[in-house]
Amino acid sequence: MHRRPGLSARLRLTISYAGFLLIAGTLLLAVVWVFLLRYVPDSPQGLLGVAPNRYLLVRVFAPVAAIALAFLLAFGLLGGWILAGRMLAPLTRIADAARMAANGSLSHRVRMRGPHDEFRELADAFDAMLEQLESHVGEQQRFAANASHELRTPLAISKTLLDVARDDPTRDRGELIERLHTVNTRAIDLTEALLLLSRADRKSFTREPVDLSLIAEEAAETLLPLAERRRITLDVTGEQAQTLGSAALILRMVTNLVQNAIVHNLPYGGTVAVHTEAQRDASVLRVENTGHRVPAELLPTLTEPFRRGTERTHTDEHVGAGLGLAIVHSVVRAHDGTIDLTPRPTGGLLVTIRLPGRPQEASSPSGAQ
Repeated sequence: MHRRPGLSARLRLTISYAGFLLIAGTLLLAVVWVFLLRYVPDSPQGLLGVAPNRYLLVRVFAPVAAIALAFLLAFGLLGGWILAGRMLAPLTRIADAARMAANGSLSHRVRMRGPHDEFRELADAFDAMLEQLESHVGEQQRFAANASHELRTPLAISKTLLDVARDDPTRDRGELIERLHTVNTRAIDLTEALLLLSRADRKSFTREPVDLSLIAEEAAETLLPLAERRRITLDVTGEQAQTLGSAALILRMVTNLVQNAIVHNLPYGGTVAVHTEAQRDASVLRVENTGHRVPAELLPTLTEPFRRGTERTHTDEHVGAGLGLAIVHSVVRAHDGTIDLTPRPTGGLLVTIRLPGRPQEASSPSGAQ
């Protein structure tokens, strides 16, 4: 936004320094003048050449005092300009970094050296903000590129199927409709996942009491047919674990975790264990599954959007779009919780979710019902 030009901070500080010095000098001269003239007699004009008097001292002292004040003013302006420049130099560096960031260069850092004063603290906070902003912008750019690619794939497949049907009227319409239905379902699921991810990132939901144990049982009941088809043993244990948040988002979070644990498991005979517990200040959910060994270097990427683990292919109807753990991570972060992914020595993964425990005063009404 445009503002009317005015005095710079350096000039204002310079004037302030010089004005303070001029006032201090004036007061000092005034004190000297008053106390000096008090003890000097007011002699008649005829005695000027014989003894000092007030009239003589005023004529001699006033020009010298004026010169001294003029010197103090000039010295204050020059010294104030230099001191203000040195004091404001860190702000100039921060302002230059802010202008570069506004022009799109988020990789620049102030990296101020020197004593840990207020300016150093401001510069360090600004560098931390730029680093976080650069990370978020990079993540959003990768997400946008991946989302456009994932959305383009089902649309391109639909276009190809329709072109084939138009060029070959004898083609089986039932098969075409079934394949179009599958492709469109995948596109709808992807769009809904993107909307859910955006909603969680914005924290645009109402917080209400949620019991993780009930959510875990509901998610397991929904996914039990999938586990049975894959011959996976699904076991839910634990106790009540109260928290505050969105029941719909937390249900989606637990469902994604359990579904991933079922899909990324052994070909047959695998297990998935879901456990909830209440700690002193947190509600904990653990989802553990058997499966192939997960490389440690792959763990940090599993919660990124459109990142798929090993042994996952697009031919599986339950593969999804690679947003499962990204949604889990986003929901956990929106509820001020933490997520920890630990590879099991024998294969598979242990996912531990910690959400803030429900305050006692909030849980007492439900206990009285």
